[in-house]
Amino acid sequence: MKTVTWTTTMVALIGVFLISVVTATANDEKNAGRRPPNFIVMMADDLGAAELSCYGNTKHQTPRLDELGRKGIRFDTCYSTPICHPTRFEIMTGRYGHHNKVYHFPGRPGGPSPADDEIAKHLTFAQVLKPAGYATALAGKWQLTGKHPTLIHECGFDEYCMWAYKHNLPEGVEHTGSWEGKPGTKTCRYWHPSIVRNGKYVPTTINDYGPDIFADFVIDFARRHKDEPFFIYYPMCLTHAWHLPTPDSVKSEESKLKHSQANFQADVEYTDKIVGRIADAMKELGIADNTVILFTGDNGTGGRGKGQTTELGARVPMIVHGPGVVKETGLCEELIDLSDVFPTLMEIAEAKVPDGHVIDGRSFAHLLRGEQGPVRDWIYAYLGGRRVVRTKRWLLENNSPTQFGQLYDCGTCRDGGDYKNVTESNAPEVVAARRTMEKILADKPVPDVSQEDQSAKKPRKKRAQEGKGKRQPAGKN
Repeated sequence: MKTVTWTTTMVALIGVFLISVVTATANDEKNAGRRPPNFIVMMADDLGAAELSCYGNTKHQTPRLDELGRKGIRFDTCYSTPICHPTRFEIMTGRYGHHNKVYHFPGRPGGPSPADDEIAKHLTFAQVLKPAGYATALAGKWQLTGKHPTLIHECGFDEYCMWAYKHNLPEGVEHTGSWEGKPGTKTCRYWHPSIVRNGKYVPTTINDYGPDIFADFVIDFARRHKDEPFFIYYPMCLTHAWHLPTPDSVKSEESKLKHSQANFQADVEYTDKIVGRIADAMKELGIADNTVILFTGDNGTGGRGKGQTTELGARVPMIVHGPGVVKETGLCEELIDLSDVFPTLMEIAEAKVPDGHVIDGRSFAHLLRGEQGPVRDWIYAYLGGRRVVRTKRWLLENNSPTQFGQLYDCGTCRDGGDYKNVTESNAPEVVAARRTMEKILADKPVPDVSQEDQSAKKPRKKRAQEGKGKRQPAGKN
């Protein structure tokens, strides 16, 4: 009887072993044939997190982004820098200003020289993904100093379709379309826009809408490269002023070039529509399951946070979706900032960053996969000579080399609705929080910009009342 039992057990074990081997072999073969995922990184212009309905806005309707965040992952607290130029360096390089040397707009304290090709001196995410077999493209708003038309290619992009300022136009070419302001000043990015594609000026008409042109380019590039991995970086023109009507809200041809803040809601909602249109195109191409769409913003909303070294200036949306790569998680309360995008893409793509190359960001790929792993204790933003630091509980705003700034106890709140100004408190836990902030900032120098110090001594006018107790939520309209 014992012999029979032993034999039966062995047969069963051998059967399980053979099934495991066959399954493992099949999985290995399947994975071996699976190419790296595609990436589409979209970064809206001047769009703080508070503008989307999934972040609490009660006025703006953004159903497509809401859906992507619900079926993917939506980070409650993500930081950019408070203004566009240093943010573009940060997301492209994975480095903060003390490593990429850009803290501000060109020509301003901490910014590069207007004639400098500073971005070409740094390793970009496109340059790392190309050797890993990715076709690469840029669409939309480049807005970095340096000489065109070769600069974008030098930064690792095979193709591009961009809104072009006058100084970005090919030699000898004059813009024949619309202007934002007086003719001859700033070229228009919306109706009758100034477009350069792969070094060539693209004539447009008053019926051509820039954001649609860029979305067409994104979809066309994906279509042409659907059989190989691709990376598309799409820093959008929407929702930056001028605030013009969109194709969905325009009432007449004459109104197309009339700036009005009243158009902002339509601009936000058309941004959402474009994201949905690109997501739908990936489904039509049959590559949605292997395409990661990442949506964020470059700084807080214009006129409502932008340019301020505060959470309202730095907090942007971060929504990531990709059915075959990103787990359906929904809201995630872990902290991230835009320096994290670079290492996250590299980990997912299994692309190699050169040995010894410094990256400030930390990959959140494991969070996208729904796995456990290391998470951030803090996130960081900077502009000129000031800094912002956020932990899950504490927030430091308007810090400079000579002024500590304002310290808030946020509790478990993330949208500014229940923050308490504790800058003057001597409570032990507040003293400990101050020391934590000082330790975080110790190796992150910013320029000592003395003219900023006076306004850094106390909260901005809007914050003075908040400093007496609680301040109003940033996410409600």
